[in-house]
Amino acid sequence: MKAIEITSFGAPEVLREAERPAPVAGAGEVLIRVAASGVNRPDVLQRTGNYPVPPGASDLPGLEVAGEIVSGDAAAMKEAGFAVGDRVCALIAGGGYAQLCTAPVAQCLPVPKGWSDAEAASLPETFFTVWSNVFDRGRLQKGETLLIQGGTSGIGVTAIQLGKAFGATVIATAGSDEKCEACRKLGADHAINYKTADFAEEAKRLTGGKGVDVILDMVAGAYAPREVECLAEDGRLVIIAVQGGTKSEFNAGLVLRRRLTITGSTLRPRPVAFKGAIAKSLREKVWPLLESGAVKPVIHSVFAAGGEPSGAAQAHALMETNQHIGKIVLTW
Repeated sequence: MKAIEITSFGAPEVLREAERPAPVAGAGEVLIRVAASGVNRPDVLQRTGNYPVPPGASDLPGLEVAGEIVSGDAAAMKEAGFAVGDRVCALIAGGGYAQLCTAPVAQCLPVPKGWSDAEAASLPETFFTVWSNVFDRGRLQKGETLLIQGGTSGIGVTAIQLGKAFGATVIATAGSDEKCEACRKLGADHAINYKTADFAEEAKRLTGGKGVDVILDMVAGAYAPREVECLAEDGRLVIIAVQGGTKSEFNAGLVLRRRLTITGSTLRPRPVAFKGAIAKSLREKVWPLLESGAVKPVIHSVFAAGGEPSGAAQAHALMETNQHIGKIVLTW
């Protein structure tokens, strides 16, 4: 099969097309003929040597795919309601930048009716992440206020739409007026240009001084103390990336007085059973929203994966500009 390898740690150009042996599905797994692969920030971190591959995972990048089941554990497929020939999208621990990929059956979901493979490949990583962190860890409830840092990222566009779909007031931050307008078009009630306004002060102003109930943060670092300042009583700060650095200094007195929760998670190393439970929740509560059109795919660019320079390299270069709104996808 053709695949995209990280030939050495470095710039996007280190992503090159190569021939690899086809993987074989093991117990509880399916083999997917990949039509499209999602591109995510952890892929960039892996390419630069800053995101070690979990034990047992493929060294190839790629955490989400969409395509057709070509073989697999028949009993596991039957139990999950899948069969050879079904179109699925899947969350994986690696190996997605390839024409063939194995995935745990528990982490597969049907391609929503009417969706293309490229659209379906944009789903797993962001939807699993947002559900696990905003709704499970962050316990977002109808009527609460959600602040999303980076509203036009793949995670951001998903969080905006799901937050609104489940009855929250959504505030998103973005780095330009154009991106703020994109957030509002996706359903955000308010959008803050973090380059021209203090998001913490704006969040307090927009909530009448009460503060926000849940914050989804991909920055950490110097953002954390300002986020603590703008949380409401019993507020929850959920950190899912540390683009602003791993060290933060915040007012612990506010944590005590307002009964705040500061938490975080990474999804990639979690066990199949944990991810499978998220998949069940998504299939029950979110997939109907996708099929009804209440929640829509937001894809910025699609690249053919191979070539020279590879489409994967072009996709990574685009991601590093931070100019995209929505997802970046590779096709095979």
